[in-house]
Amino acid sequence: MLYKFKSKTTGTVIMLQPNGQRVLEIIGKDRTDAAAAQGIVLSEQMPAAIVALEDAIMQEEAQHKAAKAQAREQDDAPPRLEAVSLRQRATPFIEMLRRCAKDKTDIVWGA
Repeated sequence: MLYKFKSKTTGTVIMLQPNGQRVLEIIGKDRTDAAAAQGIVLSEQMPAAIVALEDAIMQEEAQHKAAKAQAREQDDAPPRLEAVSLRQRATPFIEMLRRCAKDKTDIVWGA
């Protein structure tokens, strides 16, 4: 299943289900909202959503850095990380949020 995020201000951002659900949960949509076939992110919710995504990205990067440092200290092989980070997956959506917040347009999603 794919999530398609659309707005009047930007093009469509498409994510695979696990990635779309994770992003929706990070921005405060609960599991019911994230699993729904469709929904909306209101323009007034977007500043908080941007902050939440940026915080989650920084947290993930800090965890990866700490895991690598711990592996070096213990002379272990560095841990394998996901091929695509949350930063890479979420950046197009964050840009969409920024542009829509500026223009005060909502984002709708459908699966």
